[in-house]
Amino acid sequence: MAGRSLYTVVVADDEEELREAVCTMIPWEDLGFCLIGSASNGLDALQLVEKHGPDLLLTDIRMPFISGIELARQVREVRPATNIAFLSGYDDFQYAKQAIQYNIISYMLKPLTIEGLVEELRGIRQKIDDQFSLFRQAAPPSGGPDQRAAALMPLVLDDYAEPEEEGQTEEYLRQCGLLRGADDRPCYTVMVSTLLDESGTGRTVPSFVASVERLASKYLRSVSFFAAGKVITVLMGNPSDFEEYLHILADEIPQMADRVLGRACRVGISRMVCTPAALHGAYREAMEALRQGDRSEGSAQFIGDLEPAVRGGSLLCKRALDTLDQHYMDSGLSLVSLSGMLDVSPNHLSACIKKYAGETFMNILIRKRMEAARELLEGSDLRVQEIARRCGYTDQHYFSYCFKKYCGESPNAMRRRLHAEKAGEEG
Repeated sequence: MAGRSLYTVVVADDEEELREAVCTMIPWEDLGFCLIGSASNGLDALQLVEKHGPDLLLTDIRMPFISGIELARQVREVRPATNIAFLSGYDDFQYAKQAIQYNIISYMLKPLTIEGLVEELRGIRQKIDDQFSLFRQAAPPSGGPDQRAAALMPLVLDDYAEPEEEGQTEEYLRQCGLLRGADDRPCYTVMVSTLLDESGTGRTVPSFVASVERLASKYLRSVSFFAAGKVITVLMGNPSDFEEYLHILADEIPQMADRVLGRACRVGISRMVCTPAALHGAYREAMEALRQGDRSEGSAQFIGDLEPAVRGGSLLCKRALDTLDQHYMDSGLSLVSLSGMLDVSPNHLSACIKKYAGETFMNILIRKRMEAARELLEGSDLRVQEIARRCGYTDQHYFSYCFKKYCGESPNAMRRRLHAEKAGEEG
């Protein structure tokens, strides 16, 4: 493996004997991997992914607290550049295929021998090699932009489209293959991406167009081209597509640029617009977003995050923590749902929380829930199941696991200790 970088990997399986065998008996470095952590449940696995950003998560599909499918979905939210390999029982295989959209690189059926796993990991290594190679060595389109890009470039870069010409413009876009028919009226967003050198100066090469386009096309209809030293991407879809996928794409591009190219990448994203005539205004918004923040760091910036009401990072963090205090008992609370309440992107909110609170959203949420649970254990006679529900947990076992991990003892053990201490004081 001399001269080749090792891909980082996290292993997650609730079967302790199997997990230990995988961690200790696989010749990880010989296969091109570096094992950086293991977990016995989906919650711990997710926290390891959030902390370390591994290249690969190898996980059982049946996991306590967070299923493999749900784990894959949440991993994509925080680390879309991480590939996921499932260990799955035969009966779970059709179930596992539901997660194909979540960067699943391999399905392995149990029971699996160490030799079989080694062989599968060799194949996974090759697949990741191929991914990185495509991202790193992507060539610009030969002969200049294709017909679709050529049709969009003047609409994006020049401020000349008139509303009364809208019908003619849409007909031209249909002829170019951008629109699928007379009833195809997508919404549009413009995204601008630029690679930075060590000084924070833009150093984007035309070949980066193919890298961005490959990622963008995983999530949305897209056309990318190179202009003014930047990659400009027109994204198309319905509002629900943008709501679900845009923030994931905006994270994956800087993550992949950092991991594969060793370069920081900044991304600016416009608001959603409804007509091709509005693309130039969207482009200007994307450029304005690109200019904001620390220009030496790789990150994504949405123009909507620059409104006066949310511009101040410390103020936004305070609003987020106050809102979390009000909604921590909601079992469905997530970074995405919290960002929706505050009308900012999940990317911007996550960055603000990490910068100004010094922790991830997930760690802050768990701490808030555990502190509330401890207060209820000390000050009420509520059953543990009811305390769990009031703190945002639908699964009492999940709640008890989190509580013991955070407080060092189970809820029932803490309650017994508190009662004993109180009885001793009264005696």
